[in-house]
Amino acid sequence: MNHAAPARLTVTRPERGPDDAKENTMRLTLHTFLTLDGVMQAPGGPEEDRDGGFAYGGWSFPFGDQDFGAAVTGWFEHASAFLLGRRTYEIFAGHWPRVTDPADPIASKLNALPKYVPTATLTAADWNNTTLIGGSGDVAAEVAKLKEQPGDELQVHGSSALAHTLIEHDLIDEYRLLYFPVHLGTGKKLFRDGAPSAALRLVSATTTSTGVIIATYQPAGQVELGSYALDQD
Repeated sequence: MNHAAPARLTVTRPERGPDDAKENTMRLTLHTFLTLDGVMQAPGGPEEDRDGGFAYGGWSFPFGDQDFGAAVTGWFEHASAFLLGRRTYEIFAGHWPRVTDPADPIASKLNALPKYVPTATLTAADWNNTTLIGGSGDVAAEVAKLKEQPGDELQVHGSSALAHTLIEHDLIDEYRLLYFPVHLGTGKKLFRDGAPSAALRLVSATTTSTGVIIATYQPAGQVELGSYALDQD
C-alpha cells in the first residue's frame, strides 16, 4: 500500500490585522502538548506531575523528532516574555539555567527574557529576570496589564492551572496545540469541565513524521449552533 509522506513542517505566524487595538503590544500565546483525549499533564517525564496518582508522565517523549523541534524553535523566536505557572516555572528553572550555550535557541530566550510567575506560594525566585506576580489576588488583571506592554509575544508554556485562568478570562490570543497520538483516560486537561464555551478558528496545521498534529487556533467569538435535522413540511 502506498502511504503519502507526512506534510513537511512550516511554521507560520499570522500578521496582525487592522482590528488589533494596539499593534505594538504583546499577544498572549499558549503552547501545550495534548493527548487525543485532551490531557496535558506531565508530558515530559515521570516525576513532572504525579498529582492524582498520574502514572503516565513522559507520554510525549517517544514522538520527538526534527519537525517537532523546528516548530518549538520557531515559536521561541517570537517570544518577548514568558508567563509561567508556578510548577512549570520550577521545572524550567531546574533545567534551563544549566544550558549555557548562547546559540541554543530555547535556552538563550528563557534565560535572558522576562519571566512572570503568578503565585501565592513562592516568595523568592533566583532565575534571572523573574518577577513574581499575583500579590493583588487578581491574576487576570495583572496578566491583562502585562499584555499592554510593548513586544511581540507573551508566551505561556504548559502551566495547566494558569491556562485555566487565562481561558476563563478570555486572555489568550492564540492557541498552539500539539496533539500526540495517544489517549490516557485520566489526567489534567486544558479545557476542563465548566470552562466557558467559545469558538476557535484554525490558522495553520501540520503533521510531524511521528504523527504529532501541530494546530494553531485563534478565538472566533461565541459557539454557533445549528441542526442537521430535515425541515418538517
